[in-house]
Amino acid sequence: MTFQRARTDEQRSQRRRQILDTAAAMLTEMPVARLSLNELSRRVGLAKANVMRYFESREAILLDLLDTEIQDWIAELERVRPSGEATVRERGDRLADTVATSLARRPVLCDLLSAQGSVLEHNISTDIGIRHKHAARQSLETLVQVTLRHLPELGAGGAAALVESTLLMAMTAWQCSRPSEAMLAAYASDPALAAMRLDFTDLVRRTTAVTASGLLARQAERIDARPAS
Repeated sequence: MTFQRARTDEQRSQRRRQILDTAAAMLTEMPVARLSLNELSRRVGLAKANVMRYFESREAILLDLLDTEIQDWIAELERVRPSGEATVRERGDRLADTVATSLARRPVLCDLLSAQGSVLEHNISTDIGIRHKHAARQSLETLVQVTLRHLPELGAGGAAALVESTLLMAMTAWQCSRPSEAMLAAYASDPALAAMRLDFTDLVRRTTAVTASGLLARQAERIDARPAS
């Protein structure tokens, strides 16, 4: 970046992008909880006060980054073509595998999602919260449409329920599948304990597939229960 001080809208946009890119790079080295505004400012090469000219808090930076990461993930999912000749069960299982494996390849997104409610949505202004929730709502609507392309039998309500359940499971599974050094040592000490270690990809895949099957079964029951005209 050739300029020292951002004076135009384009330069300010570049500076915001630099801050976000630096935060994303840091999250490949450390969890959300360890990313500090002081260290971020040092790596960007700006005073902390100057970083806050562009973002009101550390959490505002991470929320913006979360929205970007989700959009990148959705773009990946949209490129996956539905399998038209497969059975409903097979399509549900393939969708579950696609979602689980794509999330597992995106540890920064998973870490941000797991911290969303407990960390990222605090220490922000109402305006930032409104902007974030509008972005999140749009992302959920797009994920519902992606789901319907693979499983139109779910209907809009079923697809929304599957998306919500999958995201909630991913948030929880990510936290539970990142053991501390002490727990890693405990697992290594005993095969019986090692079997208790959760695998993020497997847990999200299995839960998404089972949830899809259950929602499809309920949808079929509702159709069968309709009175004949």
